[in-house]
Amino acid sequence: MELANQLDHLGTETAFAVSAAAAAWGAKGNKIYPFHLGDINLPTPANIVEAMQKAIGDGYTGYCPGAGIPELRDALARDVGTKRGLEYSAENVSVQPGGKPVIGKFLATVMNPGDEVLYPNPGYPIYESQIEYQGGIAIPYGYIEMETGFNLNLEAIKNSITPKTKAIIYNNFQNPNSAESSDSEMEELAELCVKHDLWVLSDEAYFEIQYSGKPRSIVSLPGMKERTVILYTCSKRFAMTGWRLGAAVGPKNAIDIISKFNANIESCTTHFIQRGMIEAIEGSTAGPDEILAELRKRRDATANGLNAIDGISVTAPNSTFYLFPNVSAVLQRKNISDVNILMEQALTETSVSFCTRKHFGRAVEDEMGDYLRFAYSGIDVKDINEGMSKLKLFFES
Repeated sequence: MELANQLDHLGTETAFAVSAAAAAWGAKGNKIYPFHLGDINLPTPANIVEAMQKAIGDGYTGYCPGAGIPELRDALARDVGTKRGLEYSAENVSVQPGGKPVIGKFLATVMNPGDEVLYPNPGYPIYESQIEYQGGIAIPYGYIEMETGFNLNLEAIKNSITPKTKAIIYNNFQNPNSAESSDSEMEELAELCVKHDLWVLSDEAYFEIQYSGKPRSIVSLPGMKERTVILYTCSKRFAMTGWRLGAAVGPKNAIDIISKFNANIESCTTHFIQRGMIEAIEGSTAGPDEILAELRKRRDATANGLNAIDGISVTAPNSTFYLFPNVSAVLQRKNISDVNILMEQALTETSVSFCTRKHFGRAVEDEMGDYLRFAYSGIDVKDINEGMSKLKLFFES
């Protein structure tokens, strides 16, 4: 029996393939130094776990409203709005089983087959996958590496907008390169969106993973609230990656449709987990602060380890938990033609596992350099230092 032709356009999150290779190597008795997956090996704060367990005991184990329980939608509206200087209400919130479902549901809400959607590349590979699977035309835009990190290639974005452009996906505090827009960069992007009447998906999964200063959202700029859907997730902020809880926050007309997709796809998000999330938002702030403090230590250890390797220079980013070093000099020294070959050899030679730029979308035209992505959220400082020492010996040989 034949399967649907449209499946040819369905991609995947290729970092999980790297995870499988690392697991297979570990199953042979090797100690793995896991820098490949943006998971968090820190415990979910105890008050959140206790609230969830109490909700199970209290019988919150059945169906609940498809858009989310009112108490959580109210809490999210206050939390998201306050931190962005805006007012939202429950009608602007649709609770989701994770942040990822927001991508596909947003596109299904605003995009017709044949519409063009701009998306960051390198970037989260599900953007590209969902645009093309749903019949859209995926138009990538890239980044320019500066001494302090990565900037949006605004000129490429301007040149890519056509009468067929319907939306842009914007991931400030970016995965994989940790790019963080300046005020002027964000304002220029917002002006383009208003000028061309574009829908915006603002992926804010790492909004709270910022080590200094206060994060800013494009939704707070003039003309943006009515055209922007925020992808919100509790996975990073509260170390709740496996809980699968997130939300779409935005204009009521879009949120109503996203909630209709909820009814068609999963009925509702797990009730007792939503109860735990209320505690996450409204309870003690100590847990997230401790998580961020530990991530800072890991960031510094990873950056120091990479910068100690001949031919690598990387700036410690102010947000996310990723480092994205250029390793072109390492490939040249080792006479390796493909960055994925370097990744495979590093695993077998050092047991250090990481992703490459090739796991984050098809390369943008005229893209220069070979990059690796190191996620330091799932490995403690002791193992970071051990792994980096092994990697230094291998990369410099």
